Amino acid sequence: MTSQPLTADLTRHAPPAGGFNLTLLRLEIRRLLRNRRTVLFTMVLPVFFFLLFGLNSAYANDRNPSGPGNVSAFVMINLALYGAVLATTSGGAMVAIERSVGWSRQLRITPLSPTAYIAIKMLTAMVLGLSSLTAVFVVGGITGKPQMPVWMWITSALAVWLGSLVFAAFGLFMGYLLPTENVMQILSFVLVIFAFAGGVFIPLQQYPHVVQEIAQYTPLYGLNQLVHAPLLETTPHLAWVANAIVWLGIFCAGAIWRFRKDTARV
Repeated sequence: MTSQPLTADLTRHAPPAGGFNLTLLRLEIRRLLRNRRTVLFTMVLPVFFFLLFGLNSAYANDRNPSGPGNVSAFVMINLALYGAVLATTSGGAMVAIERSVGWSRQLRITPLSPTAYIAIKMLTAMVLGLSSLTAVFVVGGITGKPQMPVWMWITSALAVWLGSLVFAAFGLFMGYLLPTENVMQILSFVLVIFAFAGGVFIPLQQYPHVVQEIAQYTPLYGLNQLVHAPLLETTPHLAWVANAIVWLGIFCAGAIWRFRKDTARV
């Protein structure tokens, strides 16, 4: 009777879902929430703006001519959107720190796929976006100024949160594209430009016609229209949805491209 030597199977098998797992997602969320400066900044700034502009007695109680809400509710949704976008962008852009310490290169030796990694990072950023959104809506509810039916509070909050996914991808893309030392300074400025261009801070009707036409192709235009649709009781236009989906696709593709390019230099 002869014995056969045992041979180990050294074949590298790809994990299910490209390596996406809830344990890694939970660890990423815990690590993000430990960054108190980022969490406080993304929660305090939009709340401060709401208290400054959303409670202004000169117009806060004015009724919405095309729906049951008032101006204060409209402003609250505006600033909840800005806060969620700022938060998800900040959360995504934290990959710039990982790049600086070589963590992105280490991921090259793991079976984690670029798509799974981007998905985990985007979901992590969405948790930060939810925190900012919740802070604005809770403060709005405490003040009692924003007036709209309960179902509008729920649908508007859900629209803001889901829509901020676009900027979670944007933050990742920019985090891999820009230098680590000034990524958030650049992104904060870019987001302000996007907010003005998309009608978040100033209604587009107050801009010249040519600017209104250009604004329809900017990243925040579709989201801004969609999150206000419940309050204004308007049917969402296909162009608004297409705007959000196209920009989400562009930012996701850019993030995956830059991730692959960054981890390839090992």
